[in-house]
Amino acid sequence: MISDSEASANSRLAELKDWLGQIDDLSDSAVTPASSDASFRRYFRLSSAGKSFIAMDAPAPAEDCLPFVRIAGYLEAMKLNAPRIIEADIERGFLLLSDLGEVQYLDHLRAIEDDAKQLYGDAIVALLAMQTRGAAYQASLPPYDGELLEFELSLFRDWLCEKHLGIKFTSDDEARWSETISLLVRNALDQPQVFVHRDYHSRNLMLTAENNPGILDFQDAVEGPLTYDLVSLLKDCYIRWPAERVKNWAEMFYASLGEGQRIQVGVGQFMRNFELMGVQRHLKAAGIFARLNHRDGKPGYMADIPRTLSYIVELGPRYEELDFLVNLINERCLPMLEGET
Repeated sequence: MISDSEASANSRLAELKDWLGQIDDLSDSAVTPASSDASFRRYFRLSSAGKSFIAMDAPAPAEDCLPFVRIAGYLEAMKLNAPRIIEADIERGFLLLSDLGEVQYLDHLRAIEDDAKQLYGDAIVALLAMQTRGAAYQASLPPYDGELLEFELSLFRDWLCEKHLGIKFTSDDEARWSETISLLVRNALDQPQVFVHRDYHSRNLMLTAENNPGILDFQDAVEGPLTYDLVSLLKDCYIRWPAERVKNWAEMFYASLGEGQRIQVGVGQFMRNFELMGVQRHLKAAGIFARLNHRDGKPGYMADIPRTLSYIVELGPRYEELDFLVNLINERCLPMLEGET
C-alpha cells in the first residue's frame, strides 16, 4: 500500500515532468533521480542535445525557491561556479538548473585522499572570492544574529541531549550551558561580518573540470562571521583531516585575507575565533542530525554525530571555558551514542 508521503512525492514528480515537457527541447527527456538532501528538496537529472540539466522540486510551503534563485544570481555575478537558473516556476517550486556533474568532493576524497591539497586549495580560493566579491551583496542577506545563533545551539540540547539521549540538565548544568552559549555567540558576533554560504563542506562542493569547485546548497546564505564557512570546510562533519593539516589550511586562508582584515584580527585571535566558531557549528550540526532522525525520519546522519562532536572534545585541553561542554560530550553523550552501535 502506498503511503500518503509516497503518493504526494509521486504526484509532485508527475507535475514536475509535465512542467518540463512544456520547455523547448525537453519534452522527450528522461527524468532520473539525481540526489536528495536533508531538506524537502529533491533533484532530478535530464539531458537534451548532449547537455545535462538538473530539475529541482522544492515543494511549498516547506521550501521557498526565491532565496535559491537570488543567491544563485549573486554567485554568478561573483563568477563563482554555481548552478545557473534556466527556467523557474517559483509558485509551484520547480527550477531547471545547469548541471555541475556527479562527483562530490566527499566521494572523491574518500577514494583519493592525495587530491586533498589541490581540492582544498581550490575551495579556499573560491571561499576567499565569495567573501571579497560578496561584500557587494552581504547587506542584502539576513543577519546571522544572536537570536539565530542561540536557536541553532538549542538544537543540540533539545534534540540530541533531551530528545535522543534523554539527558536532563540540572540547575548547575543550566547555568554552565548558558555561559557556554554566551561565549560562543559573542565569539561569532565579534568577528568581521562577511558573505556566509552557511553549509560550505564536502557534500556541497562538486569536483568540476573548470572553475573548481561547483558550489551547491547556498540558499541559506547570511551575513555572518568571517570563520564560519572556513570551519565548515576544514572541520567537516563528514570527513576528518589531521589537526595539524587543518591548522595549516586555516593559516593559509588567513594569510590570503586583505591587509585590513589582518590588521583588525591577528592570527592568534583568528585561530581562536575559528576554533570557537567550530564549536557552535558542530553543536548545531549534531542537533540537526538528531532532529532529522526523530522529526523527519532520516536516521542516516546519526552515524556522523560522534565525528562531529569529536572536534569539540579535541579542544578541551586548550580551552578551559569549554570544560562543561567537553565533559558533557565525553562522559554522557558519546558513551550513550557508542552504546547504540
